[in-house]
Amino acid sequence: MTLRRFLCVLLSAVLLSMGWIGLSGLPLLAALVPLLWISSTYGPSRRDWWRMFGWAWLAFALWNGLTIWGLWYSTPVGPVAATLASTFLNMLAFMLYHTVSKRAHKALAYTLLVSGWIATEYWYTVGEFSFPWLLLGNGFATEPWAVQWYEYTGIFGGTLWVLLCNLFLFEALQHRRSTGYWVRTAAAVVLPLVISLTIYFRWEEPQRRIPAAVVQPNIDCYDKFNTSPDGQRANLLSLLSEIPDSVRLIAMPETALVEGINESYVSENPSVRQLVAALAADHPQALLVVGADTYKIYPAGAQTSTARYRNGIWYDRFNTALALDARGVQGIHHKSRLVIGVEKMPLPWLFRWLNFLVIDLGGTTGQLGVDTQRTVFATDTVPAVAPAVCYESVYGAYVGEFVRRGAEVLLVITNDGWWGDTAIHRQHFSFSRLRAIEHRRAVVRSANTGISGFINARGDVVGPTLGWEERGVLTRSVALDDELTFYTRYGDYLGRIAEYVMLLSILYFVAYRVKRRNYLVD
Repeated sequence: MTLRRFLCVLLSAVLLSMGWIGLSGLPLLAALVPLLWISSTYGPSRRDWWRMFGWAWLAFALWNGLTIWGLWYSTPVGPVAATLASTFLNMLAFMLYHTVSKRAHKALAYTLLVSGWIATEYWYTVGEFSFPWLLLGNGFATEPWAVQWYEYTGIFGGTLWVLLCNLFLFEALQHRRSTGYWVRTAAAVVLPLVISLTIYFRWEEPQRRIPAAVVQPNIDCYDKFNTSPDGQRANLLSLLSEIPDSVRLIAMPETALVEGINESYVSENPSVRQLVAALAADHPQALLVVGADTYKIYPAGAQTSTARYRNGIWYDRFNTALALDARGVQGIHHKSRLVIGVEKMPLPWLFRWLNFLVIDLGGTTGQLGVDTQRTVFATDTVPAVAPAVCYESVYGAYVGEFVRRGAEVLLVITNDGWWGDTAIHRQHFSFSRLRAIEHRRAVVRSANTGISGFINARGDVVGPTLGWEERGVLTRSVALDDELTFYTRYGDYLGRIAEYVMLLSILYFVAYRVKRRNYLVD
């Protein structure tokens, strides 16, 4: 029996991982069945509870190890911390299900598994500790044809689909000879696929379009902040000169300008001035969005909660997107979804002693400054665009804030070289395909190195891409749209609903147990 359980754990970990390692995400629809079977083989005793805990922990830890091991290239702490946080939340939901399944009726246990899993994923999205890489709904990022209904549900709809299919399949296997159980399972799998394919093939691309270009400079991210900005500036100007005159929207990657720019004098920075001059000479009607390392100085008493103090000066550092055209600087957006342990230290009053573990994945370390609202860029010749910086593109509801402020196309500027040529940078690119579906916006994506290219509002990668360690420029006409999807309007409502269902289910379970223990109750 122990060997069978161990093989089930391995099977579950492999099926959970496939959507992230470049294979299909559809095995997710059966990935939890082996763990559900292991749970069914144990009784309600405390010893059996701890045995189930061990098997579940091993499965979820292996899932993390198989999919995000590439974080090791940037820091050994990264995959360990992410695995601990992600596995803890998975365990919270699954062990809650296991506990209730031994002491109450099956329907309540299943309800708690579904609501608890979605609720914990939601907490991982909005909480202080946030690395929502392995949310089940993200597993379909390479198969946008299967999840076109994300425009109504976001990725939590994918998580709901996965959990329901697993439960239906587990019940069907428990009742192998019952046709009804198999019919329900087939319907749970097939109907969402049919709906998605119907949306996919009926979708029509908007007619309004804008010529766009992406730049991939291919600079070694581990050297770029320790070398002179002059050579990097020359590289960007050289690539800019390759862009056709007809292009109206140009994207350059995160922290392409590395010298540390004082925002009070951003227009006087040499790199900014040369880019503006190049635009005036060759692209007078174009809007250029470029990543930069910037800072802002505050007078004493006016500093923000994220400000640093050094040599008698209060200041904030920012991971910034600058909007430039032939007239100068047209807008500034500060990255506000920050990477844990890289750009922010969560709960600093508690974890300040861990600052020595903070690494540099953007040119600046420690807590960065953030914006309180999303900024979109627009000019007379270019409609509003959303400048999502790197990690911001992982959050569907967050990107929706740009769209609700008028963005008609999504820009993603990133610096994906930190993890080497591993699955991490490919996963990050694929997540942008989900953002395209959720908000029905084309995506223009520029990476320092990794994958740069274009994604239409159906989630399809269109045209060629620039891959790992490729330098160059790509141009393409992309569609514009100003309609808002259901998900754009209401965000992660499934996560919020799941919180209430989880709470009510726990209260019901407590009341049920009290009633069972009360000898006065028949």
